[in-house]
Amino acid sequence: MKGGGGGGGVYQGKRRWRFLAIGVLFLVVLSMLVPLVFLLGLYKGYASDHPTPGSDSGPKVDKIEEIMEHFTPNHPDEKNEKDAVNHTNEARNVTSSTASNHDRQPPQKDTHVPPRPLPKPPLDQNQIENPQMTEQTKFNKSLADENKKSCELRFGSYCLWLEEHREDMKDSMVKKLKDRLFVARSYYPSIAKLPGQGKLTQEMKQCIQELEHVFSESTTDADLKPQIQKTLEKIEAVIAKAKRFPVECINVARKLGQILEWTEDEANFHLKQSAYLYQLAVQTMPKSLHCLSMKLTVEYFNSSLSDTEPSISEKFTDPSLNHYVIFSNNILASAVVINSTITHTRDTGNSVFHVLTDQQNYFATKLWFFRNVYREAAIQVLNIEQLGLDYHDKAALLSMSLPVEFRVSFSSVDNPSATELKTEYMSVFSNAHYLLPYIFPNLKKVVVLDDDVVVQQDLSALWNLNMGGKVNGALQLCSVRLGQLASYLIDGYSFDKNSCLWMSGVNLIDLARWRELGLTETYQKLGQQVTRVSASPEAAALSANLLTFHDQIYTLDNVWTLSGLGHDSELNVEVIKKAAVLHYNGRMKPWLEVGIQKYKSYWKSFLNQDDQFLSQCNVVQ
Repeated sequence: MKGGGGGGGVYQGKRRWRFLAIGVLFLVVLSMLVPLVFLLGLYKGYASDHPTPGSDSGPKVDKIEEIMEHFTPNHPDEKNEKDAVNHTNEARNVTSSTASNHDRQPPQKDTHVPPRPLPKPPLDQNQIENPQMTEQTKFNKSLADENKKSCELRFGSYCLWLEEHREDMKDSMVKKLKDRLFVARSYYPSIAKLPGQGKLTQEMKQCIQELEHVFSESTTDADLKPQIQKTLEKIEAVIAKAKRFPVECINVARKLGQILEWTEDEANFHLKQSAYLYQLAVQTMPKSLHCLSMKLTVEYFNSSLSDTEPSISEKFTDPSLNHYVIFSNNILASAVVINSTITHTRDTGNSVFHVLTDQQNYFATKLWFFRNVYREAAIQVLNIEQLGLDYHDKAALLSMSLPVEFRVSFSSVDNPSATELKTEYMSVFSNAHYLLPYIFPNLKKVVVLDDDVVVQQDLSALWNLNMGGKVNGALQLCSVRLGQLASYLIDGYSFDKNSCLWMSGVNLIDLARWRELGLTETYQKLGQQVTRVSASPEAAALSANLLTFHDQIYTLDNVWTLSGLGHDSELNVEVIKKAAVLHYNGRMKPWLEVGIQKYKSYWKSFLNQDDQFLSQCNVVQ
């Protein structure tokens, strides 16, 4: 019994050890399978051109794609760039497009499996109207609109000029190669750290060195060798291979971010520099106009006209005639205003023009209107700096003889809470305009014309308007209300916030009523009050102008004047033809090279292009 019992105990012990051995063996096998499955999962997630939804590679690769898409410049020459790259890029483009529910098989090692075609999503209305309008182009368009609005708020009409004179990108191949070089450099450190990728690392290194050698010899497309296209395809293929491997996304993003930041800084620098040169161009007298003024001045003193006394015509003080006043130091501009007005006036014998200019251009302007006769109209040229006026503080008002323009950004009247701002160019009287009642003490009514207008119809009807006791007949700008410019105005001053703004350009002035109300003194007092609280003389001038004529504006019908030809390139041609007066308010004047080209013909048609001085100074082009 004992022997049998002992044998049974030994058998049971052996059986227990057998189970333990099997368990240990199972654990060993399991511990080997788990890492193997994990490694296979990583390979499937990273090495495939089409990552599975559960793979961790998706967000990382998408992040790189997003950076790359943002970094790559949008240029017409690169429109079909993705169609020209190798099969790896094609597969990547399919992956980055609209998500598909179809299953994709991973490629075997380096063999290429063409991607299954994706079903085309239904086209929306915009895509039906324009098949080329993809989501990317829509995004680019909206981004361009935002940039345009931001640019307009910073630089005004310069952005319009920049858009009209934008040139196609030059040396696009050089720029494209530089982009690929930057991308290759950003991927290279991560690829070099990967085990078993020595061949790819060497390829990338050779491509980088080859492009660096190209840029050491070439700076323009004309300098590039004929086989440069193969070099581009080679570097793009290498970059495409690099994107198939796990990389340090943070380092790549940081590198590309630095490149993007440098590029944006450089572009911003050139934008500011170009805007400065534009502002210099619009504020400086063109060389041709300066030449004209100098030649006319020399000719005046060489002629017998300098020895004769200026003739004083009775028409200059006759209140029964139609008197037009022009403040200008631009000979051609004032000549165009007078010529266009006389051309459309039936009874030119009743027209009298008073041109007020500065000392520098006085003799040149005088000679010009002596040499050029405008039918029966009488023209008087006055030196505003030498006027003997019966006004106690004339010196304070003679500092600025030209109309003043302001660029104002404001919210829409219909939606004041909107973040989008609108920009307008407002033209108002200068200080010298407020001396009109003292410059012409015998006159009762005058029409003040800015020197940047072109008259297309007879203005005689203006003299028959009954202004009902108002002083200033002017075009009103109701897209801007007085309340929207409250920050420019005097605190505590009572005014109607819903009042429209008035503009200069064509103004019918009741000088008799002006004298009764003492508006010149009112303007000076308001200007002094604003100056105390504002350091900007422009803000003081704008505030004083708007408040001086508050409740004293007679609204002229919109058919009289069309404004915006100096800053708005989208005006309707039919509206332009029907307008009585075209006003080139804005910075892009028609006599400047930066002027809007399609509006210049209306102005140039009233130039005396046969004048010898215009030819000598290359004014007529």
